[in-house]
Amino acid sequence: MTFCPPDKNCKNCQRLVCFREDNKIKFPTYYNGPVPAFGSLNSEVLIVGLAPGLNGANQTGRPFTNDYAGDVLYPILKKYGFAEGNYGKVANDGFELLNVRVTNSVRCVPPQNKVTGDEVKNCGKFLIDEIADMPNLKIILTLGSVAHNAVLGVLGYKKAAFKFGHGNLHKLDKHNVLMLNSYHTSRYNINTGVLTYKMFEKIVKTLKEKLC
Repeated sequence: MTFCPPDKNCKNCQRLVCFREDNKIKFPTYYNGPVPAFGSLNSEVLIVGLAPGLNGANQTGRPFTNDYAGDVLYPILKKYGFAEGNYGKVANDGFELLNVRVTNSVRCVPPQNKVTGDEVKNCGKFLIDEIADMPNLKIILTLGSVAHNAVLGVLGYKKAAFKFGHGNLHKLDKHNVLMLNSYHTSRYNINTGVLTYKMFEKIVKTLKEKLC
């Protein structure tokens, strides 16, 4: 199988299509489409977030790029050897991921940064194909409960059997992979102290240890 990302004019979610068309008028220089994943399909780690930010990935066309969540995520990945180069907050900054692929549960920017269950379900076909096309996958890091539930849903696991919690590590035996939970690296979580840099560094350190 060769993973096929959503078309830039994907029509699967009417609410997101309407929001996209409005943004094309307001922000004509933005990417304004389903944001493709970042990193190689041959990676051992897949990081799954929520959805693109309006002035972040929706602008740049690369996940977690030019938003606060990426300002937390990418430098810490680099610190632990999962990236190289300088993160310049643009898609062509030369920053590269090493053995990590980053994607989102929903590929299009949602209004108020909130997705619906139907939108997660509609985008699930892209997530399951992506996972299936990662032959070396060992660990899925889910940033937030939406990503956690999206992964469980597309892989066919009962959500009640795998409780989301920061630092929780789950064995997905049918797929021979681990799933590690973290709070999302959003500005809100950092500003409110739900997540600290130290807490997230511990998560990335766990990733590295589990790959050894």
